Amino acid sequence: MTEIYVDADACPVRDEVLKVAARHKVMTIFVSDGGIRPPMTPLARIVVVNEGADAADDWICDHIQSCDVVVTNDIPLADRCVKKGGNAIRPNGRVFTEDQIGMALATRNLMANLRETGTITGGPAAFTKNDRSRFLDAFEVLLNKSIRQS
Repeated sequence: MTEIYVDADACPVRDEVLKVAARHKVMTIFVSDGGIRPPMTPLARIVVVNEGADAADDWICDHIQSCDVVVTNDIPLADRCVKKGGNAIRPNGRVFTEDQIGMALATRNLMANLRETGTITGGPAAFTKNDRSRFLDAFEVLLNKSIRQS
């Protein structure tokens, strides 16, 4: 049965995930190193991991199975989940696929290098209403696909 995993510490679409998950009656697991409000639904639970650079990522990767979905902005985590047969989506609605995850990792590494050298300053663009809307549309499609495959 399909489950949803949320890399929850800085996820801006928690409420949207819960709304779609409730419509499909899919269990959602929010993984965090603490500090998130517990959802008020029996179809969701929170897993608090020890603090550490990749503790939440490692927990998600240890538990995700094919046909599960992870919501994350973390490209290396998405890569690990896709390689295990899971599905990954960013909060802005961009779905990670096997075909393009390598390019996403390379771009991430290039941008990190450019920030380290001072060539580029600042971070990603602010999260917008359009991002939220794109997420809802893409998440609905991805979750339906995952449910059909399970």
